[in-house]
Amino acid sequence: MPNHVTDPPRRPLAVLLVEDDAGDVVIAREALRAGQLHSRLSVVPDGVEAMHYLRREDGYAEVERPDLILLDLNLPRKSGHEVLAEVKADPQLRKIPVVVLSTSSAFEDVERSYELYANVYVTKPVDFDHFASVVKQIDDFFISVASLPRA
Repeated sequence: MPNHVTDPPRRPLAVLLVEDDAGDVVIAREALRAGQLHSRLSVVPDGVEAMHYLRREDGYAEVERPDLILLDLNLPRKSGHEVLAEVKADPQLRKIPVVVLSTSSAFEDVERSYELYANVYVTKPVDFDHFASVVKQIDDFFISVASLPRA
């Protein structure tokens, strides 16, 4: 339990959402805004852009390293599993927690994600309110409960 008298205020969480579905991006943004959460959400639409962002390449030189990655599995150009494998193999990136956020509840996808060192696997709910609630809960957990490494 945090000690609100002596603990320094936590800075806003920098979250990278890797998601190609524009509707899911809107839901994530709305969930964060509606919950009056303090996370800063950046979005990239595919796995190749995710790796450029994380490695600060190709137009992303000035971006801040995220504190948390929300990663879809079914992405164009490079799958979520490929991104996860690259992130966890890179000494500069592997400490960033990765939450796989996928419509798939297939055992193989869950198992493969954890084999690649995903920190959490969450199946995306199909309705707006439940999906927004899940995004808010993830944000709440990583802001209020979890201790994260420095970016």
